[in-house]
This record gives sequence, structure tokens and C-alpha cells, in this order.
Amino acid sequence: MGSSARQTVPTPVGDSVVGVVTLLTRFPVKSTAGETLSAATLDHRGLVHDRHWGVYTSDGGIASGKTSRRFRKVAGLMDWRSTMSATAGDHGALLHSPDGNTYRVDSPAATEALSQALGQPLTLRPETTVPHHDDCGIHLVTTSSVREVSQLVGNRVDVRRSRANIVLGTDGTGFIEDAWSGAALAIGPEVVLGLGPGMPRCVMVDQPQVDVPADAPMLKALGRAHNVLLGLQAHVIRTGTISLGDEARLTVG
Repeated sequence: MGSSARQTVPTPVGDSVVGVVTLLTRFPVKSTAGETLSAATLDHRGLVHDRHWGVYTSDGGIASGKTSRRFRKVAGLMDWRSTMSATAGDHGALLHSPDGNTYRVDSPAATEALSQALGQPLTLRPETTVPHHDDCGIHLVTTSSVREVSQLVGNRVDVRRSRANIVLGTDGTGFIEDAWSGAALAIGPEVVLGLGPGMPRCVMVDQPQVDVPADAPMLKALGRAHNVLLGLQAHVIRTGTISLGDEARLTVG
């Protein structure tokens, strides 16, 4: 795997604190802009309520930034934001339009507004047997990797463009989490994640979303330097709650 990784911090060995949680994000409706959290509960699927709802096209595909067997490219979804209401049940997701209107995702008004705005018949549905996540339940990124991408494109990249669920504040520059694949990561007093391979990114990282401009294209540079990978795929080994400021402790071997 090609990489420009100017890794300026040593690879941790044994049981090591590797970073601190600096950003938690969930996306109640897939492929929309999401909401940042001060704390998040994780079950075995990932962050609770993350991508529980999806926008479906008339042929049964799940609206996304790309077209594949499961997904259909639908432009404009990231101009909309999704959040959870204070009541927070599975049907408590809200969809916020660019013009400031708010809809319950299970309401006909949400379907009608979204279809009219995006110019095609669309429906909002909760996840069933077909997962809404692309490759895994959790995407984890370090600030070292984001600084590396910023150097590659010659402009500061907003970490929110990665659309990661968990961002760890780390020292140095480089794709340092590559060395963590296959390890376990304990975050705070409860949660343990299993770290998998790198996370492929798609055209969505080069598209603006609510409050996040996409000033400098990054996907092409990421492709040249790192096979379009940014951060790691992860799954939940032990459930619980994590919060901003929690230390992340890596266990290698």
C-alpha cells in the first residue's frame, strides 16, 4: 500500500494511550449531515441511532454519494441535516432542510419535501436486513491522518469531511492508525473496539455538507498517497458509553 506517511510519532507497543476523543458524530439518516455529541452510547451495531434511517430510491437502492449494488448516487443529501429528538426513540429522528424546516423522518411531509427538493421519488425507511453502513459499524480517524491529508492538498482539511464517528486527537503527522489494524482499542472505562483494515473514502469527502465547506479536493490526493484510505474500520467488542476527553488505550499483541 502506497503512503506518504511522514510518521513523526513512534508506533505504540503493548498497552499504550494513543489519543483522546476530540469529536463524536452520528448520522441518524445515512448520507446527510449529522450531529456532534458530547457523549455516545455504543451497542454491537455501532453508535446508537447512527444511520438507522436511510433514503431509498424508487428501485429500492439506498441513497448515497456513490452507486453500487446497494447504493444509488443522489446529489444534495448533505445539504440536509439529521438529528435525534429529545425523545430519542427509533422513530425520534429529525430531518432538517436547507431552508430551515424540520420534519420527523417517519412523516409523509419529510418524504414529500425530500422528493421535491432532490427531484425524484424518495422514501425514508429504517434499517432492516440490509445494513445502511458502507463497510462497518464505526469509522475511526486520528487528527494525525487529517494533518497528513492537509499537507497533501496544501490546505487545512476540516476533520468533519472524513465523516468519521470517532476522531482521536493524536500527536504528529502521518497515517499512524495503519499500524493499529488488528488491535483492540479501549476508550474510556467501558468501550472496547476491534480495529480492522483501512476505511475507503468516496466522493462524499469532496462535497460540502451543512456548515462544512469542501475548499480543497482531497480524494485524488488521498488516492495517490494512500489508496483512498482514511482511518480504520472498527467494530464493537464491548458496549458502553464514550465521551469527549476519554483516553483511548491501544493493546497490540
